[in-house]
Amino acid sequence: MGMADDFKEIERARDLLRDAIESLKEGFALYDEERRLVMFNQQYAEMNKGVSDLLKPGLDWEILMRETARRGIYADAIGNEEKWVSDRLANGIQFIQDYELTETDGRTYLVSVHPTRLGGFVVTREEITDRKQAEIEERDGDLLIRKVLDASSAVVTMARVGDGQLLYRTPAALQLFGPTKTAREHYAHPEERADFVTLLLADGRVDDFKLDLLDAKGNTFPARISSQLVDYKGEEVIVTSIIDLTVQKEADALIRQVMEAYPAAINMTDAETGEILFATPDMEELFGPAQSSRSYYANPAERQRYLKELRQAGSLKDRRIEFINARGRKFWGADSSRLIEFNGKEVIVSNTRDLTDELAIEEELSKQREMLFQNEKMSALGELLAGVSHELNNPLSVVVGHSLMLKEEITDPDLTVRIDKISNAAERCAKIVKTFLAMARQQPSKIEQVDVASVIETAADVVGYGSTAGDIRIKQKIPVDLPPIAADADQITQVIINIIINAEQAMTSSGCGDLIELSAEAQPDKGTVQLTVRDNGPGIPKAIRARIFEPFFTTKEVGEGTGIGLAFCHRIILSHNGQIRLDQTDNSGTCFRITLPAADNRISEVDEPAEPISPSANLKALVVDDEVEVGELNAEILRREGFEVDVVSSGEEAINCLRTAKYDVFLSDLNMPGVDGRQIYDALVTHFPEMLSKTAYVTGDTMGQKSLELLRDSGLPYLEKPVSPSELRHLVGKLLAEHKETADG
Repeated sequence: MGMADDFKEIERARDLLRDAIESLKEGFALYDEERRLVMFNQQYAEMNKGVSDLLKPGLDWEILMRETARRGIYADAIGNEEKWVSDRLANGIQFIQDYELTETDGRTYLVSVHPTRLGGFVVTREEITDRKQAEIEERDGDLLIRKVLDASSAVVTMARVGDGQLLYRTPAALQLFGPTKTAREHYAHPEERADFVTLLLADGRVDDFKLDLLDAKGNTFPARISSQLVDYKGEEVIVTSIIDLTVQKEADALIRQVMEAYPAAINMTDAETGEILFATPDMEELFGPAQSSRSYYANPAERQRYLKELRQAGSLKDRRIEFINARGRKFWGADSSRLIEFNGKEVIVSNTRDLTDELAIEEELSKQREMLFQNEKMSALGELLAGVSHELNNPLSVVVGHSLMLKEEITDPDLTVRIDKISNAAERCAKIVKTFLAMARQQPSKIEQVDVASVIETAADVVGYGSTAGDIRIKQKIPVDLPPIAADADQITQVIINIIINAEQAMTSSGCGDLIELSAEAQPDKGTVQLTVRDNGPGIPKAIRARIFEPFFTTKEVGEGTGIGLAFCHRIILSHNGQIRLDQTDNSGTCFRITLPAADNRISEVDEPAEPISPSANLKALVVDDEVEVGELNAEILRREGFEVDVVSSGEEAINCLRTAKYDVFLSDLNMPGVDGRQIYDALVTHFPEMLSKTAYVTGDTMGQKSLELLRDSGLPYLEKPVSPSELRHLVGKLLAEHKETADG
């Protein structure tokens, strides 16, 4: 029985060391004071595949280095083997922390070397090529513990109770204690025998009593004894089995030394109580000094769930747990652990990694993916808006042009008022279309110095004119000294209108709120101006706040909203190099804050003056547009300026006209069936080069790839539909002036 206990105890020590070493995800090797390999784990062998056939206990470090160089494991050793080996042997074994090595196959490792107190050293390797953690497997190689097991033997004595006279002892006991007469001579502290015998007489049996004994040379050694009272030849005697704990104590010291030298947060805790039996320096640095691992958990109940899972599975890998660090801050960690039996207790051996940096990277990647997703949806929205705008351009051109021409012709006050209404509505539609196009292009159509007060006042007036929410007040708080912003006034006005309308609709449908406040303030330290639209309505539910700027997302009923309003606002503000955000810090009502750059002094506040068309006889123009009404409208505008105008509806007809007549101005559409703008341009370059300085485009498509390429390649001026008479006159006047300068020059 004693020998079995001896083997069992040493087997426990061996298993503990093996489990501790094999539970590490890094490669591990232990070398003795003669630089010979004592033990290593499979990770170490896998990370040294090129020389794995040599890795056996007793392998000399220098032989390993030379063979590594000879086989070309490392790129920097190839062709330089002798010097490479010499450099690593010259200064002996010193402390090295995270030395990076790259093998010729591209794998990279962090290598650390830690000298031990016994003269040897520990080598650890961590593969950092892709940071994969290999599952820990059991390893061979615990040569030191095997020797202890092979050399151990049972030590048994039999002695009288009273005087302790030895009646029998095994050869192992004789070898251990020498030719002693009594068991009293074995005790380093005689009073300990008295305590031991008292306990034995009371129970008749004592197991695993630890104390210090004296060996044959008089040296003290730790031991564990188990004794029983038996009847021998009519008298009670004590039969004792003795286990020399020196080997176990040295093994424990070795384990502690190895673990303390290992750069990882490793813990041994009592599974039931949480008492910390051992913790590496890295563990104490992470959690601080503690008596129990229960203090590690942000949620005390989480430890019970964790322990239940661990007992069911036997081991856990990278289980995420929210902990509290040494500074009292919560953080998420990954815990890899295994249950073992140690000294008769259920013990958890665990390794904990701080996931703070990893989670930050994951969060950033998630944000990038979300941004990419939003960009894809915004691109789809841009294509939709561009298509809608293109279809509206031609009919709007007719409405805008004719209304403005009527306004110039009619003098009757009553008719003028009606025409003004048509004209204003048509111009507003035209601005909305151009804003859609600008949104699709992701850039403003015109940047200028804009008075913030004027923009806010216009937005409030427009909403107030068409609002049916009579009980809702709009209040403005604008400082008088507010600097102008660099923006497209129409687009920013439309953004504010959209937000106000959303607020009105939310308050009306919920019956909550009656005030919308428009304010602004300068931010001189940032070079920006902040516009705020705040209401006291129902607010935006937390569940949907993250989605409000998504295209086509809406909480309104079918037919009441398209879901592009706030997406439109977001896109426009971003195109101005600004920001728009939902501010719900006070959780009352809804508050949008818009930040836009203050105007640079270099931005002109004055519109470019229109180039007048100089009166001249015999001016002739050619207009081509596949939309007949648009072509006729443009021709009518020019005729009123004294032009003789030819109007055609196809590219073929336009080229034929150029062959048979001379023109002072040529206005061409871009996208037409048959011969389009590109083919007309090629014909001008080849056959009518003198017309290049007299040609301009009037188009409803500036978004298509072909159209953009043609406008860029030709460099010719263009107008984007819908076109007002003043814009067309300005364009033609500019063409004539530039052509005149070229002819005179």
